[in-house]
Amino acid sequence: MSTLTAPSLRKNGKQWHTPKSAFRPTSHLTSYTKRLSSAKAASATKAKEREMKAEKEEERVKRIQTIRDRRAAKEEKERYEKMAERMHRKRVERVKRREKRNKLLKS
Repeated sequence: MSTLTAPSLRKNGKQWHTPKSAFRPTSHLTSYTKRLSSAKAASATKAKEREMKAEKEEERVKRIQTIRDRRAAKEEKERYEKMAERMHRKRVERVKRREKRNKLLKS
């Protein structure tokens, strides 16, 4: 003897609210094996993401290092050109060799 005409209409007139269902706390629980497998999948995904991030960072560092090396070589070349303007060519070559030896000894 319900006064409802259709199942979608509510008795209290709040048709804009979503209909509520009964509270059953054990209905959505997953088994231990399912949880374990999902955790394993999540950890595998995280490991893959970490690997990809590390690879990307390595490429970025490599690119930055090549730029730094190129700039250093350019500066060194400009410095030797300035020296060549002031000094004789043979002396500039001698200084280059000496600096190269010192650089090898330091490293």
